[in-house]
Amino acid sequence: MELVYVDEADRILGQDLSGNVLAEVCFPTNGPDTVRITHTYVDPTLRGQGVAGELMEKACGKLAREGKKAVPVCSYAVAWFQKNPGRQDLLAQQ
Repeated sequence: MELVYVDEADRILGQDLSGNVLAEVCFPTNGPDTVRITHTYVDPTLRGQGVAGELMEKACGKLAREGKKAVPVCSYAVAWFQKNPGRQDLLAQQ
């Protein structure tokens, strides 16, 4: 299934061609230059196809462009950053 990604202020959505949200990663502001990655969701019909990883890459690209750092909170985001050492530069110091 083809997804269209929509970049919003504090989340990135994956929608089907009819506009139904089938995936999302949410990253509300945590401070002037940091966000908290609080939620990732992928519809069961799309799981196991790399959609969550693609959402995380898109979120990381947005954060890098905006000069922001992330505090991963949701279990998927925590595990994703552990598996992607090339993105450690986007983690906020805690």
